[in-house]
Amino acid sequence: MNFKRLLKNWLPVFIWLAVIFLGSTDLMSAEHTSRFIVPFLRWLNPDISLETLASIHSIIRKCAHLGEYAVLALLLLRAAILMTNLKRSLAILYVRVWVACLFVATMDEFHQTFVASRGALATDIMIDGGGAILGLLIGAIFEMARSIKLERAPPDQSGQSRF
Repeated sequence: MNFKRLLKNWLPVFIWLAVIFLGSTDLMSAEHTSRFIVPFLRWLNPDISLETLASIHSIIRKCAHLGEYAVLALLLLRAAILMTNLKRSLAILYVRVWVACLFVATMDEFHQTFVASRGALATDIMIDGGGAILGLLIGAIFEMARSIKLERAPPDQSGQSRF
């Protein structure tokens, strides 16, 4: 196997895993993220109540969970598709990517139990799993669009692979 190809396909996954790990440290705790989210919200609406600020801050943090695992699922799916010959069904690949994302989410929450300003929540794992499903749906849409485009295109005479 070509090391350069392996690195090209899996390095983005490992970089994103490092971003997720960094995000589960004190650096991205609610206390720290509120230092830039709350002033921005107050700038948008100076009369915003404390309860509303807390709710919006929480929603933004949960959306970040959703987004980071959607990206992880897309990166894992990309790497897996580019590194395999897909003799098995795409559905099995999608399930495996989703399970891998759930494993990372579980380990992320476990890691947070060791961080004083963080805590582990089962609901965060569910949100992360939902984010992974969102990423897989986006990946499926792009795959369907690419397949339709390939069906309509004239046969490629260059012999290049689709990736």
